[in-house]
Parts: sequence; structure tokens; C-alpha cells
Amino acid sequence: MSKLSNLGHRLHRGEIAYDFVGHRKIWYGVSILITVVAAVGLVVNGLKLGIEFSGGADFTTAKTSISVADAQSKIEGHTAGHDATIQKLGSGKLRIQVSDISTEASKSVQQNISKELGIPLKDIDAQIVGPSWGKEISHKALQGLIIFLVLVVAYLAIAFEWRKAVAALIALLHDLTITVGVYAIVGFEVTPGTVIGLLTILGYSLYDTVVVFDGLKESTKDITKQNRYTYSEIANRSLNGTLVRSINTTVVALLPVGALLFIGGGILGAGMLNDIALALFVGLTAGAYSSIFIATPIVADLKERDPAMKQVRKRVLARRASDATKAAEAAARGEEPADPDPEDGDGDDDDQAEAAAAGAGVVGPRAQGTAPGSRSGGTRGASANRGTRGGRNRPSGKRR
Repeated sequence: MSKLSNLGHRLHRGEIAYDFVGHRKIWYGVSILITVVAAVGLVVNGLKLGIEFSGGADFTTAKTSISVADAQSKIEGHTAGHDATIQKLGSGKLRIQVSDISTEASKSVQQNISKELGIPLKDIDAQIVGPSWGKEISHKALQGLIIFLVLVVAYLAIAFEWRKAVAALIALLHDLTITVGVYAIVGFEVTPGTVIGLLTILGYSLYDTVVVFDGLKESTKDITKQNRYTYSEIANRSLNGTLVRSINTTVVALLPVGALLFIGGGILGAGMLNDIALALFVGLTAGAYSSIFIATPIVADLKERDPAMKQVRKRVLARRASDATKAAEAAARGEEPADPDPEDGDGDDDDQAEAAAAGAGVVGPRAQGTAPGSRSGGTRGASANRGTRGGRNRPSGKRR
């Protein structure tokens, strides 16, 4: 068995764990810092909208040997006072986009491009995108995002509870803010591919969060019937149980996306891939982070305020204080401290197995340190099978 799979098995069994929920204030602080940086970048730089959203002209030349840098230097100052975005297409053609220009201005820009690059005017195709069409696309994209978030919250509230729905919504907004902020800081152009990437990462982030929530739902099903663990402790154990799965899923998803972004967009120069690849790469990373460090700790925070969970925490702390007192008294008498009673509603499989064995007359490690005459579950079953030789209520094997 590989080290990673062995680690995952031990995390799932609860043999080792990291206290994600207990250190939630640290993760909240990190998330707030990253979100503030993203928001500042968005306010200062703003989003660089493509012509599909802002309107403008898209010029495509015939196949040419002119490089992007040469074309940029030659047409600079000849685009009606607007910045031009130039990309080299796979067929050898140049794609030149100029935002926020009218139909009349686009004709003069087309002539300037033909003159400066030495390409016949008939070999330059022009497509004009009006600002009204761009506004309509932006409105529909925003409308689709709002509908998506409303449906997500409604589904999670029905399938789980409102606290998990609120936590998932906060995690989704967290991922969106970081991704949009990175776009503003890097200066990548926002295109329909960007919108597709954003919707994709929302679905992925939601999937990862639901996996953790489903395990948490099963783990806390009978939480009010025990007094060994608080809700936060069970939530942390459930989170550790799905940790390796979340990491593996994220790494497998990031590998092809990273190839699109760094190899396709960076090395090969396929700039169109950057639009969707950057959104996916940043969003997948933020989604994996939020499902582990944000969503579950928020659920634990909200759930611990519930009156029933407060009672559970009170019983757990009272039991632990009692166990500590008994251990101290046993240590003072020079005796081995007795293990906790397995018949207290704990859902742990090992404790239940030991309790069943003790009830069947098998004296396990928990019963060995119990004094004779005790009424604990481990000795009741054992004393029932002992003889009464030598007097009533006197354990067998002892002689006067």
C-alpha cells in the first residue's frame, strides 16, 4: 500500500487528524486577507472586458509572417485612440481586437491596419459588435449566476439544512471573488470563455463541498445520544476522512488545466485558451481550499450555537472533567486509571465491540483494571459466570 493511501486510511479511521475546525480563526483570517487583496485589485485595475461585453471591432487578417510584437508596434497610434489586443492564430492569421469603437471608426481603423501591416484591405475581415449586444450578454450572465446560486441554496437547505446552505453560499462567493480579483490583477481579458470557466468552478466547488457535508451528515446522525465528542470534533474527523480524496480530485483536475494555461497559453501562444484556463485554475484551487478550510468550519460555528449542540458540549465537558478527576484519584492511590465506560452511547466501532465482548463474558483491557464487586458493564458479565465457592457473593478463585 502506498504512503498516500495508507495516510488516507489512517485519516478515515481517525488514527491521525489535523484540527482544521479548531484552527478556523486562522483560516478565516487568511481568506479575509486574500479576499481583500482581490477586491482591491478589482477596484484599482477593474476588469478588462472583451469586445463581446464592451462592444468594438474584431479584425482578422490573412495568413502572414508578421509577429504579434511587430504588428503591435506598427499599428500603435492608428486605432482611433483605443488599445488593440493582438493574437496569433494557429493558422498564421492575426486577430486584432479594438474595444469601444463605433462602426464609422472601425472602417478607418481597418484601413490603417491594411496600410501599416502591408496587407490588402480585402484580406482583412471585420466584425462589429455593438455595445447593446454586449450589455445584453452581461445581463444574461449575471442573471444566470443569480439563478444558479438561488437553486444551490434551496437544494442544500432541503437536502441538508440551512446552515450548510449558508456555508456553501459563502464558500462559492469566496471562490468567485478571488477568481475575479485575480483576473483584475493579472489583466486578462474577460470573454465568454471566462464566464464558462466561472460557472464550471462553481459546480466543482459545490461538488467538493457536498461530499464533505454528506460525510458530516452521516457522522452526526446520532450525536445527541452520546457524550464523548462535540459537534466540532465530529466535523473535524469527518473532514479529515475526506481530505485525501479532496486533494486527489483537485490535483487530477489541475493537471490538464495547468497544461492549458502554462503550455497552451504561455509556451504555444494560444491566447484564447488563457480566458478559460486561468478561471479554471484559480477557481479549482480556491474551491478546494474553501471546501476544507471555510465551509465545514462555518457549519461547525453555526451548529455549535444550536441549543441541542450546546447541551451535547456541556455533557462532553462534564464527562471529561469527571474522567480527569477519577484518573487523578486513581493516580493518588497508585492504581491504574480505569478506561471510560463503553456503555455511554458512543458510536465508535471499537468501543462498541469491546462493550459487546464484555457483555458476553470476555474480560478485555477495559475490565481488567476494575475492582471486584464493581457494577460496570465489563464485570457484570464476568461475575455472572463465576462460581460462588467459599460463600455467597464471594468471587471464585479466592480462599479465606
